[in-house]
Amino acid sequence: MRGRLRVYLGAAPGVGKTYAMLSEARRARERGKDVVVGFVETHGRARTAALLDGLDTVPRRTTTYRGTTFTELDTDAVIERAPALALIDELAHTNVPGSRNAKRWQDVEEILDAGIDVVSTVNIQHLESLNDVVEQITGVPQRETVPDEVVRAAEQIELVDMAPEALRRRLAHGNVYLPERVDAALANYFRVGNLTALRELALLWVADKVDEQLGRYRSDHAIARTWETRERVVVALTGGPEGDTLVRRAARIAARSKGADLLAVHITSADGLTTKADPARLVRQRALVEGLGGTYHQVVGHDVPRALLDFARGANATQLVLGASRRRRPLTRGVGVTTAALAGSIDVHIVPHEATGQGRFPARPGAALTRGRRSAGWALALLGMPLLAAALLPAGLTLPSEILLFLLLVVAVALTGGMWPALTAAVLGFALLNWFFTPPLHTLTIAEPENVLALVIFVLVAAMVSTVVDLAARRSREAARSRADAEVLSTLAGHVLRGESALPSLLARMRETFGLTAVTLLEREDAGGGGWDAEGGGGRDTVAGARDAGNGGGLDAGNGGGLDAGNGGGLDAGNGGGWRVVATVGGVPATCPGTADHDVVIDDRLVLAARGRPLEAGDRRVLEAFAAEAAVALRQQRLRAAADRAGPLAEADRMRTALLAAVGHDLRTPLASAIAAVESLRGTDVIWSEEDRAELLATADESLIKLNRLVSNLLDMSRLQAGVLGVKLEPVAIEDVLPHAVDDLGPPAGRVATDIPPGTPEIMADPALLERVLGNLVANAVRYSPPGRPVLVGASWHGEHVEIRVIDRGPGIPPEAHERVFLPFQRLGDRDNHTGVGLGLALSRGLTEAMGGTLVPEDTPGGGLTMTVSLRRAP
Repeated sequence: MRGRLRVYLGAAPGVGKTYAMLSEARRARERGKDVVVGFVETHGRARTAALLDGLDTVPRRTTTYRGTTFTELDTDAVIERAPALALIDELAHTNVPGSRNAKRWQDVEEILDAGIDVVSTVNIQHLESLNDVVEQITGVPQRETVPDEVVRAAEQIELVDMAPEALRRRLAHGNVYLPERVDAALANYFRVGNLTALRELALLWVADKVDEQLGRYRSDHAIARTWETRERVVVALTGGPEGDTLVRRAARIAARSKGADLLAVHITSADGLTTKADPARLVRQRALVEGLGGTYHQVVGHDVPRALLDFARGANATQLVLGASRRRRPLTRGVGVTTAALAGSIDVHIVPHEATGQGRFPARPGAALTRGRRSAGWALALLGMPLLAAALLPAGLTLPSEILLFLLLVVAVALTGGMWPALTAAVLGFALLNWFFTPPLHTLTIAEPENVLALVIFVLVAAMVSTVVDLAARRSREAARSRADAEVLSTLAGHVLRGESALPSLLARMRETFGLTAVTLLEREDAGGGGWDAEGGGGRDTVAGARDAGNGGGLDAGNGGGLDAGNGGGLDAGNGGGWRVVATVGGVPATCPGTADHDVVIDDRLVLAARGRPLEAGDRRVLEAFAAEAAVALRQQRLRAAADRAGPLAEADRMRTALLAAVGHDLRTPLASAIAAVESLRGTDVIWSEEDRAELLATADESLIKLNRLVSNLLDMSRLQAGVLGVKLEPVAIEDVLPHAVDDLGPPAGRVATDIPPGTPEIMADPALLERVLGNLVANAVRYSPPGRPVLVGASWHGEHVEIRVIDRGPGIPPEAHERVFLPFQRLGDRDNHTGVGLGLALSRGLTEAMGGTLVPEDTPGGGLTMTVSLRRAP
C-alpha cells in the first residue's frame, strides 16, 4: 500500500515549517510510532536543531561533484530502514548532478511507493504555478520548484503562517538567519509588502485545495444544496445579443466579493438541432468572460432550466445571472421564471436588456424533402389511390383488408412525398373507401358504426404516420446540416490550433467551405463624420433616399450618399470615410459594404464582404464565426508586425544608449585618471618624490591599459558583428595561455586557482583570442566571487573536445537569464559602472564561436556560476 504524504506549506522562509514538522515527529514518537529523520536542514537555528535530539536519523548520502563534496537524502537507506514515518525537508530541493533523481520530490515518490508515510516541507514560492508571480513581487527568481500536482496529491496540507511584522521580529532577533545577513534580508526579500503578498498567495492556494476537497466531499455524499462558503457567480449565455450585458453585470456582482469566481455557461441540446445560439456571438462572449478573469463552460441538456441549475449546484454557485425573456408572449413561462422558481437557495438575477420582449423571430423552416420527392408523392397520391381502388373492385376483399391496403399506400406516399401529399392521399382514400367499398355502395352514407370507426382510424393513422415521416425527414436534414456545420467549425478550430492565422489562408478556407467566388475583409479608413447609421445624414435603409435614389443618395454616390443613404453619410459616404481592402481571395474583391452579396459586420471598423451563391441562415451563422476569427487573425498579424518593427528599433536604441553610457562614463573614467596623473607629473608647482612619481605613473599606466582593453573590446565586438575578425587556429596548450590571462588581471590574480591535469591535450585555437576569452571569464568570476573563495580554472576532455571551466562561488545567475548575459552591454541589474561596459561575456562567446567552439553557463552546485569553454582537440 502506498504511503501517505503530509506537507507543511510555508507562506515565507522562516515561518517555522521545519520546527512544526519536527514537533509533530516527536509527538508521533511519543505515541509509539517508528519515526526516522531522512533529511532535515536546520539552517543553524538552535531551537530547530534541539528538536532533532533523540530522533533516529538515517545517514546522508555523500556525493562528490567537480571536486566538491555534497550530502543528499539517501533514498535507498530510508526504504531499507522501512520506518512508519520519514521526515524529509525541502521538497523542492534540486539534487546534485549524478543523483538517481533530479529532484527531491522524486525521491519522496519512491519512498511513498515503498509504503512509508512522509512528512515534508515546502514554501509557497517554490510551487511551479506561482514561480513567476513570486518573482514579479519580490524580484528574486526561485530556481528550485516542485509541480503543484505533487503537493496537491498530499493527503494533508497544513499552512504554516505568520504575520509579516512577527516574522520580521523573528529575523531581527536572529532566529532565522545569521546576524550578518539580517539587515540585507529585512531590506530586500522580507519587506512587509513582499511578506503580505506571499501570505495572500499561500492562503488563496490552500483555499483552492480546501475547495477541491469540499467539492469531492459534496460529490461523495451526494450533497446538492448550495453551501455558501465562497461566492460563485454563474451567468447563463444563450448566444443572443444580450450576452455582453449579462457578462459585464455578472462580473460587477463578482467584483463586490473578494476572491469570487465568475463562470459562464451555455446550455445546448443533446442533438444540437434546436439551438438558436449565434456562434460568432458566443465566441466574442467567451473572449469577454475570459478577459474578465472568468471561465466558460458548455453543458448539454434537454431541459434548459434544470440543466442550468444542475450546473450551478455542481459548481456550488451562490448567484445566477440570466437575461430577461425575449419572448413576446407574456403569459408563457420563460427560462428565467422557471429557473427562479426552481433555484432554491441560489440567488437569481434576471437582468433586462435591449432585446427584452422583442421576440426571437425564428426562421421559418424550409421544406424537409426535395422538390422531386414531393412531386413523386403528389403523383402517387393522385394516381395511386384511384388505381388501387380499381384493382380492388373485382377482388372481393373484406373492408378491413381494403382499409389496410389503402393505409399501406398512404404510408408509401408519406415516405415518398412527405406530409401534405400523404394527408391528401388519406382524404382521397377515405372517400374512395366510403364510395366503393362501404355499404351502402356508391353513396357517402355509412350504415354500420364499426365502419365509421374504421375509416376514422384510417384517416388518423394516415395523418400521424405522414406527420412522423415528415418530421423525421426534417430532423435528418437538420442533423446533416448540424454535422456539416460541426465539421466546418472543427476545421476552423484546427486552423486556429495549428497557428494558421494568416488572413489569406483563413479567407481561402472560407471561400472553399461556402463555394464563394470572392471573400474580402474591409476596414473603414479613419475619417470624420458619416458611418453606419449616421444620424446627420442617414445610414443604412434611411427613408430619404434608398439604393439607386435619384437625388443624392445611392450606392457609391458621388456627392454625399453611401449605401442606402439619403442625404449625406452612410457606408462609403463621401464625407464619412471610405473603405480599404485588408485581405482578399478569389475573384474581383468588393471595395465597400453593399457591393457584395453578403456583408458580415464584425465591429465598427471591420466588415467581411462575400460574393457568390446565396447563403441560408445556417450558413450565415457559421460565416459570422469565420468573420470573428478573421478579425482575430488580423489583430494577431498586426501585433506580430508591430513587434517585428519594434524589436530591431528597441535593440538599436538599447545598443545606442549603452554605447553612449560606455563612452560617456566607462571610457571617460580611465581617460580622466590618466590625464590627471600626466598633468600632475607635468606640473611645476609641486615637487613629487620618487614614490609619488612612481604611483602617478602606475595610475596612468593602469588607466591607459584599462582604456585600451575597453576600446579593444568595442572594436572586436564591432568586427565580430561585421564578420571581419581574423582568426588563426593552431595547436595551443592551455597551460601556456592561462598564466598570461591570469597575469593580465593584476592583483586579483592571487584569487585564482588552477587545476589543469597533466596530459591535457592541446586544442585548436587562436592563442591571442583564447587569452582574451579566459581573461574576460576569469575577471568576471573574480569580480562576483566572495572574499576568501578563490576562482577555480580546470580542464577535462571527452572524445574530440576539451572543456575549460571557470568556476566561481558568487551569487550565480537564474537559469532564465543564462542567455541574456551574453547580450552586449548587459550586466543583469549590476549598477556598478566602474567595472566595464558589459561586453566581456558577449565578446567571449563571440570569440569562442569564431574559433569553432562553444561557451555555455551552468550552475555551480552549492551556489555560483560555471562558464564552460569547449574547443576541438588538436590532431
